[in-house]
Amino acid sequence: MIKFIRANGKLISTPAFFPDATRAVIKSLTPHDLADAGVEGIVINTYHLLFTPGSKIIKKAGGAHKFMNFKGHIISDSGGFQMLSLIHKSKKFGKITDKGIKLTYPGFKEVLFTPEKCIDAQFDLGSDIMICLDDCPGIDASKKEIDESVERTVKWAERCKKRFQENLNKNGNSTNRPLLFAVVQGGSYTALRVNCAKALVKLSFDGYAFGGWPMTRKNELDIKFLKLVSDNTPKNSAKYALGVGKPEEIAKCVKMGYSIFDCVLPTRDARHKRLYVFNKNPSKTKDLTKRSFYGYLDLGKTMYSNNKGPIDKYCSCYACKHYTRSYIHHLFKIKDSLAHRLCTIHNVYMYTTVIKRIRELG
Repeated sequence: MIKFIRANGKLISTPAFFPDATRAVIKSLTPHDLADAGVEGIVINTYHLLFTPGSKIIKKAGGAHKFMNFKGHIISDSGGFQMLSLIHKSKKFGKITDKGIKLTYPGFKEVLFTPEKCIDAQFDLGSDIMICLDDCPGIDASKKEIDESVERTVKWAERCKKRFQENLNKNGNSTNRPLLFAVVQGGSYTALRVNCAKALVKLSFDGYAFGGWPMTRKNELDIKFLKLVSDNTPKNSAKYALGVGKPEEIAKCVKMGYSIFDCVLPTRDARHKRLYVFNKNPSKTKDLTKRSFYGYLDLGKTMYSNNKGPIDKYCSCYACKHYTRSYIHHLFKIKDSLAHRLCTIHNVYMYTTVIKRIRELG
């Protein structure tokens, strides 16, 4: 496992968990809240920001860091997954071509989102790690469709890298530069995954990401294919498990060689009254791959209406230090947004605590 990577002249310690700030915000939290909770970096979405407020507006603001007033690391996801998800739901949203993704976005004219446009937009955002545009097939895609997606993903990655280098040359800075990650597709077909990985490695990227669905149809971590992708990409390269995951899943993927993770779970669950709590002092937990080291707390339940304890007695986050379960239960009951803020702070702090413990255990 690599200990750190360098992007834009800054060191990113790994393993690292980047909460999803899709539209350049983690709902209800300020950058100060994130820093206080130990969050070192976030993931923003190129597709969403391309349309609202527009990547050019963010560029004029000095990039996403200044636009958000966020001093940590920023990964910009290509946005391809979101675009393709729309198209897989209904053809009325557009279609996939070899040139790019032809998208009919509500309220906008038809847009052709190409690998080149994807990279240009990410340079506008000024992110530290950029992700190549890939063709992510639907969950029920046939082998033929997945085969086509692999071929297209590799071709798009090659175009992304070319445009990436052109932007670097134009900016005149190839030393303190952002990193570019390629995405490995191939679904649940061993040969396709291996072929995609090898083709991308031949093109040489700064890092490689697991693309597609990291969970099996039984909603279990797809260990077989996550490991397959890791084993077929360079040992000393950064590896990104897109969309992973639960705390124990992150720990399992670290053992496979993955070093970067993102997931909507901690922030989304917080807004739905689902809090993550340690079952014992995390500093004494030696195996984080087992689900048993933490549990869930539903502060919407009446049983917490008079509970004067913190969310988690082993937690030192702002919410746990200053508020009781009873008070936060009350906030949810009256539908006050402070409940979302406090619970989101707690959940992301729990994740940063898990990451720090994984680093300690080596």
